[in-house]
Amino acid sequence: MTTPEAEATARRRDEADPGHRHLFHVPPAEGGRYPEAAYLVGNSLGLQPRAARSDLLAELDAWATRGVTGHFSGDRPWVPYYRSLTGPSASLVGALPAETVVMNSLTVNLHLLMVSFYRPAGARNRIVIEDGAFPSDSYAVRSQARHHGLDPDEAVVRLRPRPGEETLRTEDVVAYLDREGDRVALVLLGGVNYLTGEVLDVPTITEAGHRSGALVGWDLAHAVGNVPLALHDWNVDFAAWCTYKYLNSGPGALAGIFVHERHLGDPTVNRFEGWWGTDEATRFEMAPVSRPPATAEAWLISNPPVLAMAPMRSALGIFEEVGMAALRSRSERLTGYLEELLDEITPTRPLTVITPRDPARRGCQLSVRIGRGGAAALTKRLSTEYGVLVDDREPDVIRLAPVPLYSTYHDCWRAAEALARLVD
Repeated sequence: MTTPEAEATARRRDEADPGHRHLFHVPPAEGGRYPEAAYLVGNSLGLQPRAARSDLLAELDAWATRGVTGHFSGDRPWVPYYRSLTGPSASLVGALPAETVVMNSLTVNLHLLMVSFYRPAGARNRIVIEDGAFPSDSYAVRSQARHHGLDPDEAVVRLRPRPGEETLRTEDVVAYLDREGDRVALVLLGGVNYLTGEVLDVPTITEAGHRSGALVGWDLAHAVGNVPLALHDWNVDFAAWCTYKYLNSGPGALAGIFVHERHLGDPTVNRFEGWWGTDEATRFEMAPVSRPPATAEAWLISNPPVLAMAPMRSALGIFEEVGMAALRSRSERLTGYLEELLDEITPTRPLTVITPRDPARRGCQLSVRIGRGGAAALTKRLSTEYGVLVDDREPDVIRLAPVPLYSTYHDCWRAAEALARLVD
């Protein structure tokens, strides 16, 4: 594990299976004997594409030289600018362009979508989430229940893994929906669980939700750019995702939404509206009543922020060039290698991988439970002593994400070697 030959093996793997690290800025290492960090936190914030700076500067230059006329003139006029992100986003989630738009931030979008698709009526008023949902999702659904005059402790159902297990079983989710579905208004789960890295079975759960009479939405924050998606074919009602993790669009970057085409143009679907959601052809007539298009753009509210969108062009362009199929394949190889290394050290240390072993049930994240707790302290030592960047969820979980675009086999080896030295 810590021998020169083990390190050489990692180097040889990188020569045979290189990623696209050269397209990104990699932070310097805070500690250790290597100049660059072993950056395994792309599940929290993706690295900056090298082309992002020029994309942003181009719009700053346009603002400086064109002023307000930049909305309608220049190489990339600002009024339709957001549409340059629609095609690449739709491709990543397996959607039609008309079903997809980039806007706002993730939890804001979840609220806007629940305005449309959480429709409690009588006894059918429950929202089903996973007990291990990201806290923002939990806050959002509870506040939606209160907004409708319901007690969130009764309206929000939190599905838990079986005793002694770390992840949800698809059959248990389906069984709950088959058994209690007539009381469920909305199913809202994470496509990939933020804590465990488990990939949920989106098509099977969506079908079960529909069979029970519920609408089904997905939070894809940890799924988009990580695992292949086919939202249109899977018949998902709606979805939302952020773009600052695996999509590398920058801290607090704009998010995206999907609304299935069967809901587009449906007059029974309510929305909160603003002037950017009215038909572009009549927007500047300044009419008092909106005329929303029969696309996901009807959920737009405000003038999209061009300076926030600019870095997304190069970030999404990388996915168009490389392709999700190739990235997924390399992801399975990288994560499998990291798993092998962790398997070498965990039998003699208080470490347990809680992410599913089956590559089809996980993305590129491996979560490790520290038997004696102290995850935050371990994370700090990994960085300051070895230059390995991971993140933690207190009290006892660290998350390692070898992102196939820019992580290396050598990064994985460095992480496992550091853990072997620090944990006894």
